[in-house]
Amino acid sequence: MNQSTEEVFYAGLIEKAKSRQKRIAFADALDHRVLEATITLADTSCITPILIGNTGEIEQFSQEYKIDIKGIEIRDPQKHCTKEHIEAIKVKLKTIDSDQDAMDMLQNPLYFAGIETHLGIVDGTVAGNISTTGEVIRAGIKTVGLASGVKTVSSFFIMILPESILFYADGAVIPSPTAEQLCDIAGMTALNARSIMNMEPRIAFLSFSTKGSAEHPDTIKVREAFALFTQMYPDILADGELQVDAALIPSIAQRKAPHSPIQGQANVLIFPDLDAGNIAYKITERLANAKAIGPIVQGLQKPYCDLSRGCSVQDIIDVSLICAIL
Repeated sequence: MNQSTEEVFYAGLIEKAKSRQKRIAFADALDHRVLEATITLADTSCITPILIGNTGEIEQFSQEYKIDIKGIEIRDPQKHCTKEHIEAIKVKLKTIDSDQDAMDMLQNPLYFAGIETHLGIVDGTVAGNISTTGEVIRAGIKTVGLASGVKTVSSFFIMILPESILFYADGAVIPSPTAEQLCDIAGMTALNARSIMNMEPRIAFLSFSTKGSAEHPDTIKVREAFALFTQMYPDILADGELQVDAALIPSIAQRKAPHSPIQGQANVLIFPDLDAGNIAYKITERLANAKAIGPIVQGLQKPYCDLSRGCSVQDIIDVSLICAIL
């Protein structure tokens, strides 16, 4: 029997995660959803989950929820903070001078997990099931830092439709990106599409205009982003500005953009602003029978992934697997 698109996607994701055997830290550990997810991940040997926080509090919490976390490693800032951690966060933040201030900052699991990721003690961090997106991203920027050559932290969603898989960006972080930021968003999303799916990205910079059919500051911004992208990533297939039907439907692309190199077969959609990206992913999820995975934070030196505070156990598993292969 033929596997569905979703089954094929998960099979590939699990195989990649197993082959890499990464240690992933969970900074918002006082949550039964995280504890359940880490047990599943440990049982399937996809990753090695690490709980970050006060050992006594985590163990007591797990007992209250009758969740057996024996065998799951706990990294407690009070027990595991070393001189190396202290020096690393002083270098990263620069506003901290004393060891005591550094130790106080590292009592925050978001920052301790980030420094552990920076130092390579763990390979990535997942948080956001309790903390806000702003708190997670600030901690990631301050501890892990931006990727080389990247000025923008953004996000993407993986949209699993019955017949295809698309990447949407940005749907969660930057409300009104500039042309330069759109270029950054597209570049990082393209590289992550290659890493996660082994797919050759075909980028569409989306607008309400196709190739100058409307003239407006918003369409000009998208055109400028596309021009910057072609200079920075000449090996990645892209086009813009395009309306979404010209980006996704070959017959319409033939009429609206007959010379488009992606020919209506885009698999990475770059939205002009957060309104468009967030609305589009939710409409696709609700009306097109699609599964949305994300938002996945991108643009950092090492993986530091955010979760929605309304996430399910499966959402935590999904984001953790992706964190392990970024």
